[in-house]
Amino acid sequence: MTESGKPILYSYFRSSCSWRVRIALALKGIDYETVPVNLIKDGGQQFSKEFLALNPMKQVPALKIDGITVGQSLAIIEYLEETRPTPRLLPPDPKKKVLVRMISDLITSGIQPLQNLSVLKQVGQENQLTWAQKAITSGFNALEQILQSTAGKYCVGDEVSMADLCLVPQVANAERFKVDLTPYPTISRINKSLLALEAFQVSHPCRQPDTPPELRA
Repeated sequence: MTESGKPILYSYFRSSCSWRVRIALALKGIDYETVPVNLIKDGGQQFSKEFLALNPMKQVPALKIDGITVGQSLAIIEYLEETRPTPRLLPPDPKKKVLVRMISDLITSGIQPLQNLSVLKQVGQENQLTWAQKAITSGFNALEQILQSTAGKYCVGDEVSMADLCLVPQVANAERFKVDLTPYPTISRINKSLLALEAFQVSHPCRQPDTPPELRA
């Protein structure tokens, strides 16, 4: 926390994990300060001694709040949900809640890590695009099928949930890696609806303090 009592979010504008948390903070109306951590500059600022003390996993996001520092985006979102429950991001019905968590985990464990920067570095420059496309397509094939049975206006019914916070950044990743979204009409429809909401707009990578001028919108 800062002297003003504001939470501090350690974030990188393009990080989909950071974006999930920025959406949650925006939806819940939580005022916070951003400390940018550039994952590319200087060999990656996440590897600095200063950041290592905050998050031994050397990953963004990290959130300083209520006297603690929390890493891992879903853990952060769940903490915000438990301490600042309005508006809710997890439905009260256990069956709907488990669907939200299942979809969230599918994206955050089954898709995004496979096309993350640290993994792409291992597969070699010439293989990165093909690798990322395969990882995202494989996950989206499953996700589209699941959403056809769970979705209303959004991923699970007609209320924005934690699953939606995971979906939008992952679709942005898919677009960045030139994945053809034509086979995924449900994913595309939900994504379009969510991007019309203010919380998804103000948290967008093109509108962050560390967004390069050429990527601002």
